Amino acid sequence: QVQLVESGGGLVQNGESLRLSCVASGDIYSIKVMGWYRQAPGKQRELVAAITESGFTNYADAVKGRFTISKDAKDTVWLQMDSLEPEDTGVYFCNSIGRAGEYWGKGTLVTVSS
Repeated sequence: QVQLVESGGGLVQNGESLRLSCVASGDIYSIKVMGWYRQAPGKQRELVAAITESGFTNYADAVKGRFTISKDAKDTVWLQMDSLEPEDTGVYFCNSIGRAGEYWGKGTLVTVSS
């Protein structure tokens, strides 16, 4: 099993930045892909960005050029969010996929005020 713990959410103004962190524990060597998803009020959860164990990245069109996903060699993935917009408001969830299955963190709230 894999456990994921997010941190770094908060309240910011339009145009500001935040950096989210996700620390994995447990069967971390089984993980193949880690990603960030978000869920805005009244909307479905959507992919924001993902990174494979080899470092290949993928971004939602809405965040390309503003968000950057990165990881270390062991257990942590980050999401650097710049030029935040009110539309980026939501709960951000860390996700992992690998041989041990798919896992989710409990989420961290990001609120961008206008």
